[in-house]
Amino acid sequence: MVRESEIRRNEVAVIPPEPSDAGLIFIGRIRTPWTSRLMAPRQGRPDGPVCRIEIFEPWQAALDGIERFERLEVLYWLHLSRRDLVRQSPGDNGTTYGTFALRSPVRPNPIGTSIAMLVALEGSTLLVRGLDCLDGTPLLDLKPDRTLFKPIAPEQPGDRQTQA
Repeated sequence: MVRESEIRRNEVAVIPPEPSDAGLIFIGRIRTPWTSRLMAPRQGRPDGPVCRIEIFEPWQAALDGIERFERLEVLYWLHLSRRDLVRQSPGDNGTTYGTFALRSPVRPNPIGTSIAMLVALEGSTLLVRGLDCLDGTPLLDLKPDRTLFKPIAPEQPGDRQTQA
């Protein structure tokens, strides 16, 4: 069971440097049924509950055409996550892995991603399935799922790595 802000056996925390402004702008807010990390699923599911993504002004016009896509990449700021662990024990068994080898919400820059299934667009609110974040999570960006696109440029030298 995950407990808020705990350090598990063999996990390593660091004192992070003072943050510098990356210029991120929250473009909306995500509404889900979950108010605690203990309640939230570990990964979103396409058959999960319908969640709401509310887009703020002046970004609402950026939704034009989004209904053409069934799947969306949703990028969000995990505003309640710790940011200091460099080694984590996801199984709480003492075995640790580097943070960058995990999908844990505990990250130096806690950006979360989900592939969401678009259910409907109601004005400036998207109804989606497949999220795993907490209610009130700030939205960073939306993009059509990249697996829906093929490369637009012809193959270039260096696109394929040769094995010696």
